[in-house]
Amino acid sequence: MSLSPNAPAPTPSGKLHPRNRHQGRYDFPALIKVCPELAVFVITNPYGKLSIDFADPLAVKVFNRALLQQFYGIQYWDIPEGYLCPPIPGRADYIHGLADLLAMDSHHQIPRGQGIKVLDIGCGANCIYPLIGQAEYGWQFVGTDISQPALAAAQVLVQSNGLNKTIQLRQQTQAQQIFQGMIQAGERFTLSLCNPPFHASLEEATQGSRRKWRNLGKLDPKRSLPKLNFGGQAAELYCEGGELAFIKRMATESQDFATQVVWFSTLVSKVGHVSLLQAQLKRLRAASVQVVDMGQGQKRSRFVAWSYLDTQQRQACYLSPIQAKD
Repeated sequence: MSLSPNAPAPTPSGKLHPRNRHQGRYDFPALIKVCPELAVFVITNPYGKLSIDFADPLAVKVFNRALLQQFYGIQYWDIPEGYLCPPIPGRADYIHGLADLLAMDSHHQIPRGQGIKVLDIGCGANCIYPLIGQAEYGWQFVGTDISQPALAAAQVLVQSNGLNKTIQLRQQTQAQQIFQGMIQAGERFTLSLCNPPFHASLEEATQGSRRKWRNLGKLDPKRSLPKLNFGGQAAELYCEGGELAFIKRMATESQDFATQVVWFSTLVSKVGHVSLLQAQLKRLRAASVQVVDMGQGQKRSRFVAWSYLDTQQRQACYLSPIQAKD
């Protein structure tokens, strides 16, 4: 296992990726121009700046709709009530970090176009990574999920935006499997990405959400706040053993597809889990492991990426198809 000296540079503390379109304050007049329905949700915050009430799930959803339309050309975006409503800037950072990872093996040039095929584990109803990734880099995506209702909602997004040739969706029918059944014989991916369920139970997810509100100074006992600040169904939020169990299972299963995926990756919310995942990947004989830090305001996050291919093998993957594992 190695950490390449050419690893992507971490984002400076509290800063979005330099290519992230969401730098600085939001331009609400511009957002309202492309999405007029946002106007009714815009408020003036205690600092005298235009904002929205992030404790209002409908406001957050319409805000995301406006961002996707203005910055990524997504003309239609909606999710069923109660499904995870993702913060767009942070999701975009993950995509840009993965692009830098590919550039590391490609003479510092980001590979673009549908020759780059990405597997999104747990795309959910929001389908956010494929929508951003195809808009930014022209990549092709396969999104997977165990929830048929989530996939049905995601398929509406794909069809409504004319992306059927760019984004494909597959249902994982085996809850304990991640790559098995989703990567077909002879199929090859440049990247896999994942936003794993962070919690071990609904109670833990709810407590985490309340801590966020308290930290933001929004925990008002007189106010009815949503149980989960950005929504989410069970599989989006928690699983047996929580994040650590999920990512360790992902790492173990990845070895079976060592030559069919150039770079595997996953978000890791708890920094203490990083070293445990690194140790497991060392035992699995991953050729390279990268830890990429990301930042958004006071929030710190990171993703871990690993490959079983050496540098020359990875470089060849951008020039010719990788050989499927026998």
